[in-house]
Amino acid sequence: MTETREIRIGRRTLTVRRPDKLLFPDDGITKADLVDHYRSVSRRMLPQLRDRPLMMVRHPDGIDGGPPLVQKNIPGHFPDWIRRAGLRTADGTTVTHVICDDTATLAYLAEQACVTPHRWLSRADRPDHPDRLIVDLDPAEGADFEDVRWAARRTCGLLDDLGLPSQLMTTGSSGLHVVVGLDRQADFGTVRAFARRAAEVLALRHPDRLTTEQRKADRKGRVYLDVQRNAYGQTAVAPYAVRALPGAPVATPIAREELDDPGLHARRWTMATLGDRLADADPWAGMPRRGRSLRTAERRLADL
Repeated sequence: MTETREIRIGRRTLTVRRPDKLLFPDDGITKADLVDHYRSVSRRMLPQLRDRPLMMVRHPDGIDGGPPLVQKNIPGHFPDWIRRAGLRTADGTTVTHVICDDTATLAYLAEQACVTPHRWLSRADRPDHPDRLIVDLDPAEGADFEDVRWAARRTCGLLDDLGLPSQLMTTGSSGLHVVVGLDRQADFGTVRAFARRAAEVLALRHPDRLTTEQRKADRKGRVYLDVQRNAYGQTAVAPYAVRALPGAPVATPIAREELDDPGLHARRWTMATLGDRLADADPWAGMPRRGRSLRTAERRLADL
């Protein structure tokens, strides 16, 4: 096994230790392959990470090597050129998070066997005020993915009616994320209350297919409209992140018209198949650059 490999990324030289180490043994995917993936997606991924605190899900012994290391606090051995942000926790302590603003940092995280970076829904300069709202569409176990595609159409339709443009992403695990860009004026409490109310409206409209019940036993085969991530310190899987699952599926942004594709599912794209998609147009390229205010949407939602 090769002990080290050096790669040049911009003005940084990164040493990849044990590049041939298998992180996905059944798929033959090595640490070097993971580094290459994150370098290849960096152009699209970095705008979705910039200025955001990250949570790292690391698998130093591979995805079959026991529980992952879930790290919020940046390890002391990380190089000083990696940007950091110290943020308070609910109990008043401070956690120093990684901020990933460049390709070198993204590749370094992969070198540290961070298979899946998760991002905050707010930026480090105003951590209490999110610029993302997420509804996680979580299917019932064994359900057909058509249920998720159906739920996504209804969720996006309601957001359209409320004047909130939305984006879609496969999670690489089981469902879809519906993402709304916000203007950072509302705090997390306001955003979460709005998201909960919107989910309740959808569940009341379609009680046989959608639910807001957190307990799996109470969902009864329905798609769960999960808004729990809309809270301070919570995270969501980052776009183009790899999941620690067989086949190395990738969380992948999609266009709304792709909901009509019967072949769409949460693990549609993998490290092995994502390349062709990156050669096509970015499905999120046409979304507004500026986030929307919730004020008008709250008034419209109250009238429903």
